Amino acid sequence: MVVGEVAEGVDLLVVGAGPGGYTAALRAAALGRSVLLVDRLGDSGIGGVCLQVGCIPSKALIEVADVAHRAGGLGDAGLTVRDVSVDLDRFQDWKAGKVGGLTGAVSGLLRRAGVEVAVGEFRFTRPGSGVLQSADDRPPRHLQYTDVLLATGSRPVELPGLPRDGLRVLDSTDALALRSLPRSMAVVGGGYIGLELGTAFAKLGSKVTVIEALDRLLPGVDAALLRPVRQRLDALGVDVLLGHRVEGFEDGVVTATAGSGVVRVPAEKMVVAIGRRPNTDGLGLNKIGITPDGAGLLAVGPDRMAAPHVAAIGDITAGPALAHKATAEGEVAAEALCGKPAAFDPAAVPAVVFSDPEIAVAGLSPEEARAQGMDVAVARLPLSASGRAATMGATEGFTQLVVDRSVDAVVGVHIVGPHASELIAEGVLAIEMAASPLDLLASIHPHPTLSEMTSDVARVLLHQPAGATVPAPAAS
Repeated sequence: MVVGEVAEGVDLLVVGAGPGGYTAALRAAALGRSVLLVDRLGDSGIGGVCLQVGCIPSKALIEVADVAHRAGGLGDAGLTVRDVSVDLDRFQDWKAGKVGGLTGAVSGLLRRAGVEVAVGEFRFTRPGSGVLQSADDRPPRHLQYTDVLLATGSRPVELPGLPRDGLRVLDSTDALALRSLPRSMAVVGGGYIGLELGTAFAKLGSKVTVIEALDRLLPGVDAALLRPVRQRLDALGVDVLLGHRVEGFEDGVVTATAGSGVVRVPAEKMVVAIGRRPNTDGLGLNKIGITPDGAGLLAVGPDRMAAPHVAAIGDITAGPALAHKATAEGEVAAEALCGKPAAFDPAAVPAVVFSDPEIAVAGLSPEEARAQGMDVAVARLPLSASGRAATMGATEGFTQLVVDRSVDAVVGVHIVGPHASELIAEGVLAIEMAASPLDLLASIHPHPTLSEMTSDVARVLLHQPAGATVPAPAAS
């Protein structure tokens, strides 16, 4: 210790106040630990990227854009709406109120649990010790911890040669903060962030071009799930350039190349959504003997421990960078640090793309199930078979079940359509409980709803005609 340093003793230190971090802090406090939760933004950073500038703001924009667009889409049903417009300036104020309310609610939970929240960036100085440095002139706090949980999240990757300037070259945070609608926009990156933003701004009235370096959108998503989304992008007038790399952006024109060909795309704004980088490079991990891999990720065990007395969760560990995954990991890590047996071992982590229509997946694709040697059965039912979807004027999409016949259990559920994000939870439960298709069919679903597609597709798989008597499940 340097002469003059006065170290504060900390029982459990949580670094990062995103969904995983604050969940872990609350769980540890409930288990009797004294918790210090630190974030570079302090109280205003509670909720992390997800609540402050990511999940919640993006879904707010998507909702407003969708309502505005759909208002004029039911003309055949007799609905006439004229002069629908969205004031992005007013939207930003409304969104800020919603985010502020949610942040305040989480702050209240932390306060009532006795969790101290501090502002600053933390870095290790030696095993068991570190320093918390705020951005202002306040002196650093030297901390000596018993246990530490790292939940520092991730940040957007910038485009080489075209760094973010916040004016013309934007990241997703900048795009979600726009107070006026650009006439044209180039979205670089065809992953879920790029598609969500591109679809929303197209519905608001921007001319959108999506530029993707790979030969397909949404890498890692089954191509069959993407077809309705691609058709919708075409209907919205979104241009999609696959296999193109952005080379420059000057005088309102984005230059992209594919092989020897050059494409010039007019764009007032360019939104870069090519991925995210784990926030592990500024933590001083070398001081405690931890080395991130080439992607900046930390290796952890099922209990989320990266080293004795050090746990890590969320975007800085392997797996999908999803808020709900980080939340579940935070519960596990907090219990492990409190000496309880705990492991993160889900059968399914749901993933959602808030595109149009939405895509929601849980468990294995047919190809993944076959690769694992399963005896695979697949059933798919188009959304056009749903009476509820017909009344909504939204019949593009389907529900798909993947079943391992050798054990008669659902191993994958995939939904493309309106509210897929809300419907996938039943699929997750089915996979976790090793439910059979008959279990789904024998569970009465309300009619007319989109949820009954799950039981209907189970009927298809079991070759049960509609209205046939369903035998009761065998007693276990």
